[in-house]
Order: sequence, then C-alpha cells, then structure tokens
Amino acid sequence: MFRKLIILSVLTFIVLISAVVFLVQSPIMLAEDESSIVVEIEKGQTLSQLAYHWQGQGWLPSARILLIQARILDSAKSIKPGEFEIPANSKGYEILSLLTKGSSKRYKVSFIEGTRLTDALVRLANAPKLIQDIRPLSTQNVKAILGLKMLAEGWVYPDTYVYQSGDTVSSIIKQAHGRMQSVLDDEWKAYINKLSAKEIEKLPYRSAYEALVMASIVEKETGQASERAEIAGVFIRRLQMNMRLETDPTVIYGLGEDYKGNLRKKHLRDRSNPYNTYRNKGLPPSPIALAGREAINAALNPADGQNLYFVAKGDGSHYFSASLAEHNRAVRKYQIFRRSKEYRSAPAAN
Repeated sequence: MFRKLIILSVLTFIVLISAVVFLVQSPIMLAEDESSIVVEIEKGQTLSQLAYHWQGQGWLPSARILLIQARILDSAKSIKPGEFEIPANSKGYEILSLLTKGSSKRYKVSFIEGTRLTDALVRLANAPKLIQDIRPLSTQNVKAILGLKMLAEGWVYPDTYVYQSGDTVSSIIKQAHGRMQSVLDDEWKAYINKLSAKEIEKLPYRSAYEALVMASIVEKETGQASERAEIAGVFIRRLQMNMRLETDPTVIYGLGEDYKGNLRKKHLRDRSNPYNTYRNKGLPPSPIALAGREAINAALNPADGQNLYFVAKGDGSHYFSASLAEHNRAVRKYQIFRRSKEYRSAPAAN
C-alpha cells in the first residue's frame, strides 16, 4: 500500500512537472491572422494584475506560471510602464524579458518645413497616445509654456519627433523648441565667427531672431534647395537698398483666416497689415512659418549677385532678374503658365 502511494505521488509529480513545462513552453494564443498583440502598462500596475487580466483576455496560457517565472527570475518589480508589442509564439520568459528589458512601442509626429505653428498643433492634437496637457492647444498657450516674450510662430523646429504612450504634448513642444534654439544658435555663431574673421560682410540683421524671420520667408518662397541662398540674396540686397521685400507669403500670413486663396490688390495696399511687405519696409514682425536648418543657413549665407527680383516659372523653380524691366518681361512670359494645369510655384511632390 505504501509502495503504491509512493508510485502515485511520483506519477503526480511527473504530471505536474510536465504540465508546468508545457505551460512554460506554450506560446501566447493569438488568432491566426494576428502577428502580435500590443499591451499597455500604466504606472503603478502590478504584474499580478496584468497577468490575470491577460489570461482573462485569452491570449496568456497561465497567469500563475508567468508569476512563478517572474519570482524565479526576480523580475516582477522590474516591468516598465509603456506600450509593448508581443510577437505571436512568444513564451512566458520571453514576455518577461520584453517587459523588463525591451523598448516600449514608439510613435512619431512630424512638423513640416514651411508650415505654420498652427499646423504643427493640429498634428499634435491628432497624434495617438499623446497626453493633451495644453488646453486649449493654442499658439498663445504655447508661447506661455515656452516662456517667450515674442510670438511662438517659428520657434519649434520642423522635424520628426519620436514618443511613447503617456508622453505629453508639452514635452514634444519643448523638445522641438530646444532643437530650434540649438540649430539657430549654431548657425548664428558660425555667422558671427565668419564676421569676426572678416570673411564676410555684415548682413542687415540685428539679432539671430531676425535671421530666423528671414529664413521663414525663404522657406515659404521655395522648396528647391538650390534656390534658397539665391532667394535669400535677393531679399538681403533689397533690405540693404531700403527696398520693400514685396513677398506674397508675408501678406498671406498677416491676413490669417481672411485669406481665401487669392491675393487681391486691396490686400497689397493694406497698410494695417503689419506683415504686408508691399507697404511696410524691413522684415515682418515675426517668422511666418517653421524654418529648417537649410533655410536658416541660407538666410545667413545668401548668394552674391545683382538680382533683386524673381518670379515663379511654373515648374517649381524661379527666374531671377537684376532689373525691373527684365523682371516685367519674365512675369509676362511665365504668367502664361498660370493658365496651365501644370503650373506650380513650388516643386512637385515626389
């Protein structure tokens, strides 16, 4: 009788061990068309809570086995908050390794060169898994968050920013602002160094901020990298000769929501618009768009030459002129393209 009990105990132990080994080696259970599952761990959640929740969802074979593995590996307290993508066929110990050592799922939000701050804010408002901690998400509140004395326009750097679930809108804005400060500072210092070494002539800027304003205009006027310095050169020479910049994008920016797609003579004659560079001399009061490093570099390294005018050719590039007479001839020539469906004032998208 005693012998039978021993045999039964051994068999039971073997069955239990086999069951544990089976469960340890069992992959997560997903539908055939699912290649992975995304789990979200919030700060303060315990592995025990999560494991039984996952078991209840049907994809984790055994919460108890996962907790036993975590105890053996001493990893229960090491799980990180965030979103984690668990591939199909993952086993328990692999899940633990992912939750303690892996990277949380990443998201991206992009700010585009030549667009306005309001466009960037729309992208942030629509970004998934990003905590909306600035309400309302307005340019005025961005100005307050960044502690700016001037308008916030132009003060975030156009780039792609990576974040994870639980990050905040303000953290992205501050990161983009810091990047803009760094890029502008680098380019301005390079300009000052060249000026000190007498390698270049002084440009008509009183501060790095004014260079940023110019860069934003260059960014709006052309999408062709080869033209940035040339366009900057035109505007620099006009400033040096006390000529008005006479650039449409500044007027359009100043019109705000009143701009309906067409610039009219009344818009160009309107002196009440501080961004109307057809009536007001000098630079506009602020940047009119987000400028990238290349545009900032062009604003501080304008091309030499005599050109004072340019007109869009309709293929995305511009024709540059040194005299008004030549410019008027170019306008008459290239405005014909406005009647064509192929006319573009900026390069075609790839």
